[in-house]
Amino acid sequence: MDTERARELLRRERGRIEEELRRLVPEGDPDVGDQVDAGDELFERELDEGLTEALRERLAAIERAERRLDEGKYGLSVKSGQPIPDERLQADPAAELTVEEQLEEERGARS
Repeated sequence: MDTERARELLRRERGRIEEELRRLVPEGDPDVGDQVDAGDELFERELDEGLTEALRERLAAIERAERRLDEGKYGLSVKSGQPIPDERLQADPAAELTVEEQLEEERGARS
């Protein structure tokens, strides 16, 4: 993949993730009403915390991809060094593995 195209894809993905993180981070403690509202608020906070963690992990993956780009290793699997097809990088600019390797990792995680 062309370096400038890769930088643009990563820049856009970073912007999207950072915007989502800004949206999820609470700006203050809202007033808690009755117990139902408190339960709903707790559920929402836990959900937001999970989403925030996933977004932070995604941001870390983008940062790793940017480093690989700077090092001239972008588009190569971090596991095997095999090229990652442009179509995969287009869909997921932070991809670190080929599709086959990713599926293998996921199967291993489920076992």
